[in-house]
Amino acid sequence: MDLLEKKIYFIGGKGGVGKSTTSAAMALLLGKKRKKVLLVSTDPAHNTGDLFHKNFSGGKIERATNNLDVLEIDSEQESRNYINGVKGNLKGLVKATMLDEVNRQIDMAAASPGAEEAALFDKITSLILEEIANYDAIVFDTAPTGHTIRLLTLPELMGVWMDGLLERRKKVNENYAQWMNDGEITEDPLYDKLNERKTRFKRVRELLLDESRTEYIFVLNAERLPILETAKAIDTLHQHGIHVNSIVVNKVIPEEADGKFMEQRRTNEKVYLDEINEKFEHERKIFLPLLEHDISSLANLEHISGLLGAQIETLAIHHQ
Repeated sequence: MDLLEKKIYFIGGKGGVGKSTTSAAMALLLGKKRKKVLLVSTDPAHNTGDLFHKNFSGGKIERATNNLDVLEIDSEQESRNYINGVKGNLKGLVKATMLDEVNRQIDMAAASPGAEEAALFDKITSLILEEIANYDAIVFDTAPTGHTIRLLTLPELMGVWMDGLLERRKKVNENYAQWMNDGEITEDPLYDKLNERKTRFKRVRELLLDESRTEYIFVLNAERLPILETAKAIDTLHQHGIHVNSIVVNKVIPEEADGKFMEQRRTNEKVYLDEINEKFEHERKIFLPLLEHDISSLANLEHISGLLGAQIETLAIHHQ
């Protein structure tokens, strides 16, 4: 299936390789194809606003250009919202005398490692399920590789955890029904809430694993550490049933770059480009050049978007 015909795009990679630029360029490219696009930044070091010379820090969906909206997610704020939501859900389900203790336990859990990522995944889940009908494509600019892997493998882990919770809750309800003589299982709002969440995770997981609708793209530079990290990340995701079919090799030294220094850099780079072609032989490879200036304006970004589009088109022709 054509790379530009997917519904959801996750763009990840090592910090500093050009993920935000690639994500924004991809979103612009999709917008130019007359698609209505939402670009979502989950990276705590948001660069999206800088690229478009706009302030997107309000945590709301805002217009960037024609056909392109942007949302920068504040993971700390989402974590607070998530915890307050959990407390709100339990308010009517827990005895008033126990509420303070339950809230204290929830606050302790909120401070534990992974709580912020769980909240972030909850937000991504809501975004995908609620906004997928409003947009032709959603592009996620994700945090550096380690965060992305935990984020993308979380639904699988959460599914197992939720199954365990539901099973235990069901047993409690069955035992309670037997103790209360008539054997009738009463309504359990907490069980219903857990079941509802499990259904949401299941729906999103199905989408994340559907290669006809979701594309994973890793961005790397032709350097040792990004290559190693990308190979590890692709392997880890593969073990969880998520297949990365595309990589963007960014900042490749162009042929016209001259001088002795650039010549030496190019010789060095060739070793890594050969390694990339060998190590990622099954992935679609898109090569973007190192520019002589920063991506400091919308015109620069549109230039990169055009180069990205040309590469994807060439690959599609060769693939036919």
